[in-house]
Amino acid sequence: MIAIIDYGVGNLFSLKSSLESCGIEAVVTGDPAQIEAADRIILPGVGAFEDAIAKLRADGLDKVVIEQAQKGKPLMGICLGMQLLFDVSHEFGLHKGLGLIPGDCVPISDVIPAGLKIPHVGWNALHFTAKYSPIFKYIEDGDCVYFVHSYYCANCERDVTAVTEYGANLTASVRRGKVFGCQFHPEKSGPVGMKILKAFDEVQGD
Repeated sequence: MIAIIDYGVGNLFSLKSSLESCGIEAVVTGDPAQIEAADRIILPGVGAFEDAIAKLRADGLDKVVIEQAQKGKPLMGICLGMQLLFDVSHEFGLHKGLGLIPGDCVPISDVIPAGLKIPHVGWNALHFTAKYSPIFKYIEDGDCVYFVHSYYCANCERDVTAVTEYGANLTASVRRGKVFGCQFHPEKSGPVGMKILKAFDEVQGD
């Protein structure tokens, strides 16, 4: 079973429906006991980093996520949920993240050409790096997924498993051990996204 962490941020039931359409049992929960009992965890998120990390910490869910990840339970962060996995975000100030993956969350405006729309919204191709990720085992380099973001994860080259080109190569996904991040939304990415969710459900914990 996959626990989708409910901390008041994100379209959780769309994600749950996508998982169930793949035949994957999932529960939307903010209950630490249910999260600890699950086989895998998804940390979703939309909106502002500061608000999201504050809500996680208010219920003590930040500690639950960190503890479960450190025990080797597969964890996937999606969109803002991926950014929360990192050390810090520079979104409207400097905010400490969960620290599960070294790096920073910074504005895409720092690296893309002037004139490109921000946020980056739409379908873009994934281009795999040399670092393998098992969540991509059912898809191909160049397959397209759906993005909505104004910030991206930087200074994390050793953990990047795919990039996408939007005026510059932006981090699209990361992996450190059993901790995975997708800047894009698998649940909004059609058959390709469903294959990614299916592959994540097959990642075994320690």
